[in-house]
Amino acid sequence: MNETMVCAVGNVATQPVFRELAAGPSARFRLAVTSRYWDREKNAWTDGHTNFFTVWANRQLATNAATSLTVGDPVVVQGRLKVRTETREGQQWASADIDAVAIGHDLARGTAAFRRTGRPDSAAPAPPRPEPDWETPAESPGTPAEGQPEPAVAVALAAP
Repeated sequence: MNETMVCAVGNVATQPVFRELAAGPSARFRLAVTSRYWDREKNAWTDGHTNFFTVWANRQLATNAATSLTVGDPVVVQGRLKVRTETREGQQWASADIDAVAIGHDLARGTAAFRRTGRPDSAAPAPPRPEPDWETPAESPGTPAEGQPEPAVAVALAAP
């Protein structure tokens, strides 16, 4: 299926609204994305047009977004773009939604402390995996390691 995937960098414009639905948790918030450009006449950065998107998150992403995001936070949102048009009271309206796949704080504009959430479907922690043996035996170049067979040598014969 063809989908329009977008990555939007902006600020959280409204407090996330969290709802527990029959299909699972859902959250939405508005994202403000303002372009910036260098104005040569003013010799300074200038804000351009601001686009607003409604960001929709589902399942665990919805829960994490609702507890992690506040108004004004700089974020990066990746997801599927959905543009809708409708007529209200004789006027044409267009809205752009992003069905989020990933949401994160923009670390170019601040710091964040990540905390992993527990998985509700796993009651017991996974057993620790054994650490791989990264050590290589000390050997001189061209000689096989102790206990290893001699390498095979291929010889090519030329026809007369």
